[in-house]
Amino acid sequence: MLSCFGSGVDSQRLDREAFKFQHTLLGHPSLTLENLARVIPALPSDKVTYSQSLLKNGDDFERTFSKPPKDRLIEEVIENIRISNSYIMVNSLELHSSFFDLRKQLIADVQALMQERGVGSVALDPRLFLFIASPNSVTPFHIDRYSTFLMQFRGSKQVCVFAPWDERVVSAENREAYVANRNTQLPWRAETDTLSTKFDFSPGEALHIPFVAGHHVRNGGDDVSISMSIIFNTRESMAWRGALNFNYRLRRVLSRVGIAPAPVGQSLLRDAAKSHMWAVASRTSRALKTVRG
Repeated sequence: MLSCFGSGVDSQRLDREAFKFQHTLLGHPSLTLENLARVIPALPSDKVTYSQSLLKNGDDFERTFSKPPKDRLIEEVIENIRISNSYIMVNSLELHSSFFDLRKQLIADVQALMQERGVGSVALDPRLFLFIASPNSVTPFHIDRYSTFLMQFRGSKQVCVFAPWDERVVSAENREAYVANRNTQLPWRAETDTLSTKFDFSPGEALHIPFVAGHHVRNGGDDVSISMSIIFNTRESMAWRGALNFNYRLRRVLSRVGIAPAPVGQSLLRDAAKSHMWAVASRTSRALKTVRG
């Protein structure tokens, strides 16, 4: 039985398509604004980043965030966020003791869904992210290198999610470079929005965003938005990550003779083989660096 995820959750759609359901964490003491005002300043400084301007689609989501400036305390940002056009992103909430138990409960729910879907029984590198955003703020279009469950606690938003692996939205080449951390500036065209599924999102609701599914978010104008996500990888998504990294390197070689590698996400066997070759190549590279060092 799930403890944090409620009605509407469907394990068979995990990493296949986006879907909305109910969560049961409204009113959880760890997620009150008062507790967050204590937690955020106590976390390591590199875990708390923010943007002090309204973003738009086409902005580089990962490169827009910076550490809070030394002349502005994070407490002040939280206090004034309704009017400051700020966007706070907190990585690894689980480092604070007030989130220990909540993290365990969320991981247990995720792993139960993974087992039902047949993609392993252990969530790999699970982490909690917190987002506190001013009214009308935008999370620019991007993809993620992991699977996500996003839960809303305050305010409203609209989340536009695209089908994973759709090359009309993100080309195979751009997806590979993004997952390989080589280029996080994804091209954006407004007309692409017609390919998305739009989810209106309010407190008490949760949304699954599949691995590498493109998405962007607009927060409502009525209130500050507070949401939290648990991110993780499965046995399947780790194979995809390895295959995407392998393709990124292979594409650079094959492009010299005008050939492109077969895209990831179309054949489980081929992706698994590429992932294995990437793992072997990575181990060999690390061994050579150790010898040289």
